[in-house]
Amino acid sequence: MKKALAQLVRFHPKVSGVWIYAAAWEFDHNLNVTAARALMQSGLRACPTSEDLWVEYLRMELTYLNKLKARKVALGEDEGTLTSDGRCSIEALPTSFSLRTKILEILEATNLAHSEDLRNDILNDMKKDFSKEPKYWDWLARLETTDFKEINHKQLSKAIQVYEESLKIVPSATMFNLYVKFLMDAIKNENGDEKSAVHFTTSGHTVDPISHLQIVFEKAESLGCITEDLACQHVSFLLQLGKSDEAKMLIQQLCTGKFSNAVHLWTLWLSMEMRLIQNKSPSPSKADLSSIFKLLIDVLKKVSISEAENLWLMGLKYFANQRHHFDKLVETSLVLLANDGGSDSGFSLSSAIVKFVLQSDGVKPAREIYKRFLTLPHPGLAIYRNCIELESNLASAGDKSCLQNVRKLYESALATYSQDASLWRDYYSMEVKLGTSETAAAVHWRARKVLKNSNSLLPSTTL
Repeated sequence: MKKALAQLVRFHPKVSGVWIYAAAWEFDHNLNVTAARALMQSGLRACPTSEDLWVEYLRMELTYLNKLKARKVALGEDEGTLTSDGRCSIEALPTSFSLRTKILEILEATNLAHSEDLRNDILNDMKKDFSKEPKYWDWLARLETTDFKEINHKQLSKAIQVYEESLKIVPSATMFNLYVKFLMDAIKNENGDEKSAVHFTTSGHTVDPISHLQIVFEKAESLGCITEDLACQHVSFLLQLGKSDEAKMLIQQLCTGKFSNAVHLWTLWLSMEMRLIQNKSPSPSKADLSSIFKLLIDVLKKVSISEAENLWLMGLKYFANQRHHFDKLVETSLVLLANDGGSDSGFSLSSAIVKFVLQSDGVKPAREIYKRFLTLPHPGLAIYRNCIELESNLASAGDKSCLQNVRKLYESALATYSQDASLWRDYYSMEVKLGTSETAAAVHWRARKVLKNSNSLLPSTTL
């Protein structure tokens, strides 16, 4: 085994895992600490920036020192090795935040003399080196509260103080996001209840964490650190507390103010209004429907179609059985797609509408609506493919008239997307399946003639 490992590290010197495995074998199975240490040191010379190698080297040394301690052997010079190894790893990777947290975890698991001194030194150096990074402050605060189920007032107080200090040094949206997430985690009880009655103290005063979280949201806005994500969290938080009126006022203020184009906020607002109407009556009134529709149309005209996918799908589903409003949505989509050049890359709005119409009204209305979309300038390839699929399914079921529709759709699509090899392949496959050998051969010949990169085609027997 020793010879095999020697060959392994010889042929793969840059793979840190090889050195770790070889050293572990010497340490655990061969009980040769000197050989294990030599392997680790050789590995570090070959892979000086390997975080895993440094961590495992330090873990090995600490394990060895613990074994010596268990046998009541004086630590002596070995204690210096602990400090030296820890500092060498930090000097080798000075910008690695995770390396230092792992070293601290290893130290925490040991009970060696002077390990606390090294721990304090590392913590002090981390504050100096990473105080401008939000992840450092989040880690430091959570260090005070390892288990939320058993958290006490003192631990929460210390964590809050850390976050408050962080905002003086790093007043950023990221820092507020981390702070908010911590508070939401802290106020949950073991059943996940957001209305937990936990309280904690800061500066000698008892503080309701729910009220404190509200203050944090307000502070984020006052410092100009509010983002769409934080705003959504704030509104959702109020809804969880049952404060629907406050949530509605807040989201209306946000959507008509600095977040007028924030799609996620608008989606949340619409879902809130729809839910409120549903709770009020299972059958919404004309006034309620008009109110929702106006809100929906306002935002759909503000943001791009690709960004508003969820809004469009929400609106189409909500008004699927409301013919008047659904038709208006369709007309709005035609106008917006025409202004956008008709191309619907990514989210295909036209395809979504055709599917809704097909499911609710059947083939004939769906065919009529897709023809309207295909008259737009430069319709997207997605709508062509969906229409082709619709007609192909009907043709496969025996409707011969639909085969001509499929061919017309392919020809229309290829007029715009002539260099799309997959489109040619699909056309050929369709003719093989539903057409004749002559029509299939004709498509194959045309494809080889039209495509600039004929290598993208499969051999002529299969295309």
